[in-house]
Amino acid sequence: MCSWAMRSLLVEDKGRLALIDNGMGNKQSQKFFSYYYLHGNDSLLGSLHKRGFSTGDITDMFLTHLHFDHCGGGVQENDGKYNMTFENAEYWSNEAHWKWATQPNAREKASFLKENIIPMQESGHLKFVDLQADKPFDLFDLIVVNGHTDRQMLPKIRFKEHTIVFMADLLPSVGHIPLAYVMGYDTRPLITIQEKKEFLEEAADNNYILFLEHDPINECCTVKHTEKGVRLDRVFPLSEIL
Repeated sequence: MCSWAMRSLLVEDKGRLALIDNGMGNKQSQKFFSYYYLHGNDSLLGSLHKRGFSTGDITDMFLTHLHFDHCGGGVQENDGKYNMTFENAEYWSNEAHWKWATQPNAREKASFLKENIIPMQESGHLKFVDLQADKPFDLFDLIVVNGHTDRQMLPKIRFKEHTIVFMADLLPSVGHIPLAYVMGYDTRPLITIQEKKEFLEEAADNNYILFLEHDPINECCTVKHTEKGVRLDRVFPLSEIL
């Protein structure tokens, strides 16, 4: 087992409050959670409250993809009934990935849990971004990648003079920067390598800030060109640029 974080990002802009991913939630069985060692005192709702927000303040719940550790916190279970954690939010996926998740292949079936996904649609909260549009989502740009899972969406956010990219599972940690280092979870590892190569070249050229959802130690990093290819430049907390 390896230690992972499940780090979400809150984006406030244009009178809207968007949350990117929401962790694994707490509604699965004791047996399910016995496979994981949940540690630390932080929680998604606790972090929101600490910053003066409540679940009802979220207007847009943006999901990079629908694996349980990215979307499970968006649906709650009470007495056998499911309801939306963020009761006023639109929940954003895309049509191709939704089909991929609701008609899963044998490899990913255990990561796409119906109780995390179907209630979004049944509640009327589900919305699809149009990946064919020039700007699929109006709060930030998107990078679409297919190596980890089909049509994973990475938010690309302009903030002050910076460009921040929410890396989700294209780059889960700084340890995955070398091209050959990909997760065993990836469905198409050779595609991941090519997508990562193209992205890291762009990130090094443009000094992007990479926001790391799963790295247990590092929140953000930048990368640079070296004789061995693109490598880690520096790591820092997001608060450094706020």
